[in-house]
Amino acid sequence: MADLTLFNSLTRQIEPFVPVHSGEARVYTCGPTVYNYPHIGNMRAYVFADVLGRTLTFKGYKLTHVINITDVGHLTDDGDAGEDKMEKMAAEKAQSIWDIAKHYTEAYHADVEALNIRQPAHWSVATDYIEEMLDFATSIADKHCYELESGLYFDVSTVEDYGRLARAVTEEGEGRIDAVEGKRNAADFAIWRKTPAGETRQMEWDSPWGRGAPGWHLECSVMGGKLLGFPFDIHTGGIDHREIHHPNEIAQNQAFCGCGGLSDATNSGAKVWMHNNFLVERSGKMSKSSGEFLRLQLLIAKGYHPLAYRMMCLQAHYRSELEFSWEGLGAALTRLKRMVMQAERLRDDEAGETEHPKFVPLLEKFDAAISDDLNTSIALTVLEEALAVKKVDAGVKRAVVERMDAVLGLGLIDLARADLRIRPKSATITETEIENALERRKAARAEKDFATSDALRDELAAKGVEVMDGDPLGWEWAL
Repeated sequence: MADLTLFNSLTRQIEPFVPVHSGEARVYTCGPTVYNYPHIGNMRAYVFADVLGRTLTFKGYKLTHVINITDVGHLTDDGDAGEDKMEKMAAEKAQSIWDIAKHYTEAYHADVEALNIRQPAHWSVATDYIEEMLDFATSIADKHCYELESGLYFDVSTVEDYGRLARAVTEEGEGRIDAVEGKRNAADFAIWRKTPAGETRQMEWDSPWGRGAPGWHLECSVMGGKLLGFPFDIHTGGIDHREIHHPNEIAQNQAFCGCGGLSDATNSGAKVWMHNNFLVERSGKMSKSSGEFLRLQLLIAKGYHPLAYRMMCLQAHYRSELEFSWEGLGAALTRLKRMVMQAERLRDDEAGETEHPKFVPLLEKFDAAISDDLNTSIALTVLEEALAVKKVDAGVKRAVVERMDAVLGLGLIDLARADLRIRPKSATITETEIENALERRKAARAEKDFATSDALRDELAAKGVEVMDGDPLGWEWAL
């Protein structure tokens, strides 16, 4: 097998993956803040992390993957300012913050399942680790923190190379951090926020610095260290975390471990930091601030199978910006449909051995692509090549397809083409009515009654049904 190489955001270099613990891979992924539904740009990060985890499994590593759920501490401005997102949404909805967290966590898990993202070893929920956060903060407070009226702040000048991940000096990574009176440095950040006098939060706890709540950065350091041990192998997240959130995590990790500078990446708490780029639409970066932002459920409501979005993500390299368009999503669905049609023929065959003269070079090519910093776009084309191979044992072909698809996660063998046909919510005609009309149309065409055939086609078209004559496996239709 090829050596796995990954792009390390901390060093800005492609590096060979060398695990901290032989034969193991320990990965932490920054999960959602459950104050609202995730948009499809958010979900790109979890498709990427899923492919990374699947690749590590494919390469033979024992994987321990942690994804956190943030239900406290994340402010409305990622630059350490504003209100707590959870408290703000609970107030707007006039609901318990715990109910808000439960509802949006369930919505996120539904999207994870719909995108065929594997379950991690741990879903770590921030509020389950408050005691550990207090212990962590207490252990670093004397050397690295100072107290203000608003809370306990981390002094970034007490660790070496602060901001190296963001290239803060050259990329102005500190520009979004608002000034707080009394801070020693502009980039200093709160690791514990006191509840202001006269106010009560729904989520607050006693601490040596007053009653309050942890900062967003603190929770990830604590859960990563607790569940994976410092240093662990890989820390992932969206590229927006590279500027402030992850540099602050790293600073806390350095303080906790008593580590030196970041020329040794393990001092950051993780050997490799990986970030997926933004999903963009023509109006700009994905955002939840506009009314109907793009949720996975909206795609489904418009008649697109969620795995078409996974396909769309796989077609681009995770470090490249990916532009979303409905045309692009439709093209991804068509590509997925073609692959499913080919894989359907293998479903009834027992998987055999993958060692076959026609498939060995394809498996090597696939391995080389996925080992090259997760080059899924090339890996997809190799899978298509494997599906197109003719005059080979079907069981062997199935085994090869399953082996490649185990990395890409499209679930080809388990999908039927009919599964990819999602009825838009706006549709008024039922699937049974469509199938009955198509049967009548087939009968009319068999009798060369083309007037009736055309009339039925026009009737279906008027109800939003597109009939695709000439489909090799029987007429296909789409709403």
